[in-house]
Amino acid sequence: MTQSSPRVAIVTGGTSGIGAATAESLKAAGLRVIATYSGDVERAAAFEARTGIQVRRWSVADFGACQDGVAEIERVFGAVDILVNNAGITRDATLAKMTPFQWTEVIDINLTSCFNMARAVFPGMCARHFGRIVNISSINGQAGQYGQTNYAAAKAGMIGFTKSLAQEGARHGVTVNAVAPGYTDTDMVRAVPADVLEKIIARIPVGRLATPAEIARCVLFLAAEDAGFITGATLSVNGGQLMV
Repeated sequence: MTQSSPRVAIVTGGTSGIGAATAESLKAAGLRVIATYSGDVERAAAFEARTGIQVRRWSVADFGACQDGVAEIERVFGAVDILVNNAGITRDATLAKMTPFQWTEVIDINLTSCFNMARAVFPGMCARHFGRIVNISSINGQAGQYGQTNYAAAKAGMIGFTKSLAQEGARHGVTVNAVAPGYTDTDMVRAVPADVLEKIIARIPVGRLATPAEIARCVLFLAAEDAGFITGATLSVNGGQLMV
């Protein structure tokens, strides 16, 4: 990525898992990266100390907090040209047992956050005629998953959001794409019971989980300066488990 001064990138949920790998990859490519988080302060501080990547804390489910957080980042670091909507949670339950809170919390953090963050950066990107937005969806947003109506709905919604916003940004030089990872070696996946995880891996043709770095590589590709003709796409990265 070549530019007279480094482009500024925000990675939500950027201090662990896929988000952390993405933040580190973008920094290695020469970008000025800010990672947001909402929960584990100690882990975020350790990530910042280890990588030198600045961290900021707010809830991406809060529209006002996103507006204020992005405004502060732009005051300190400059205009945001790259946004990676990675923040996400699971609150698994079958529909018969799922509470309204479990539904709303997942939709708000996984899907509404995409609107909140894009709304804060998209107008500026269009005005400057450059922008890259990458939304981290999931194989389960493409195929569905038992006990995850909330998560699958949110991740599928991200794909529709991606396609629609891509049409709005295209003539302004702003691309919007999604990455749909398969099962990846993160804390979220490692929390799955060992016997269940073994069955999941057995259904993946390559025979293993993805690494966070492999997903980050795809984000870096879509965020590149010369990726301007790729927009509205969903890049499936799942080891052959779902071929679409």
